[in-house]
Amino acid sequence: MFRQFLIIVTSFLVPLLVAHAQAAKLYQVGVLATLSDDRQRYADALRQGLHELGYVEGENITIQWRSAGDKPERLSELAAELVRLKVDVIVAGSNTAITAARKATESIPIVMVYASSPVSSGFVASLARPGGNITGLTSQATDLAAKRVELLKEAVPHLGRLAILWDPMEPARLDQVKAAESAARGLGLEVQRLELGGPEDLDATFAAISRNRSGALLYGASIRMDNQRVSIAEHARKARLPTICFARQYVESGCLMSYSANFADLFTRAAYFIDKILKGTKPADLPVEQPTKFEAVVNLKTAKALGITIPESILLRADEVIR
Repeated sequence: MFRQFLIIVTSFLVPLLVAHAQAAKLYQVGVLATLSDDRQRYADALRQGLHELGYVEGENITIQWRSAGDKPERLSELAAELVRLKVDVIVAGSNTAITAARKATESIPIVMVYASSPVSSGFVASLARPGGNITGLTSQATDLAAKRVELLKEAVPHLGRLAILWDPMEPARLDQVKAAESAARGLGLEVQRLELGGPEDLDATFAAISRNRSGALLYGASIRMDNQRVSIAEHARKARLPTICFARQYVESGCLMSYSANFADLFTRAAYFIDKILKGTKPADLPVEQPTKFEAVVNLKTAKALGITIPESILLRADEVIR
């Protein structure tokens, strides 16, 4: 009789104790941010995604932000720091951050946010079956590189030569360069590929573009030059070069246009992967997702300074127009 009573009581108490233990668990999520303003731009988006899934920062989850401050060489030490903190999940934005996180740990799950070509970069075996300890989202940057060329040609119909500026210190972006070159040649454009140096090389770089009489510029992202966004935009305006970039912050800094995945939405969606992993799903079993929201941003102030008129067809499709 007493034994039966214990069995009954235990059957009620054990689930309650387990539930209490789970409720009391304070998870740690480490965010390895590539750029200095990633936290400012995307922290709320990540918190929103987590909140929708029942997580409240300071109550059942903490977020440890670590930013390289536009110095990618610091990412390795920051990733190692998150490993020492024994975080439950590492969220890594760019390919450079993902690479640093992968080198730092093979056991802690890693959630990519805006990976470029994650399969060819070696982060996952395939999008459907990632394998290993990495999963998350891709920015689809290589596919979008071709779209940027098309938009630039639409904005500048008489364009004949296109300059493509990229950072060789980030070899993962070479696929994007090649995709842009292929799209440009398909539109009958001549292509001038230039390698990005340091801030001290900007004058010479834009002088080379002018000598080649390129009529527009496609600028690929560069972590180490991200704090030079305003300077790059100013050089482009002085050279009278309509410029399309990979993300909205460059347009806010003075470039003409951008077209990209919606990065805030990617950070919000990253919470889905964090939640699944914290509840026991292995990263290897979570397919990598592609973006579902994209955004085009146009700076009409820059268009006016360049003396060009942005077609209504582009303005109607733009998610934001800076006037």
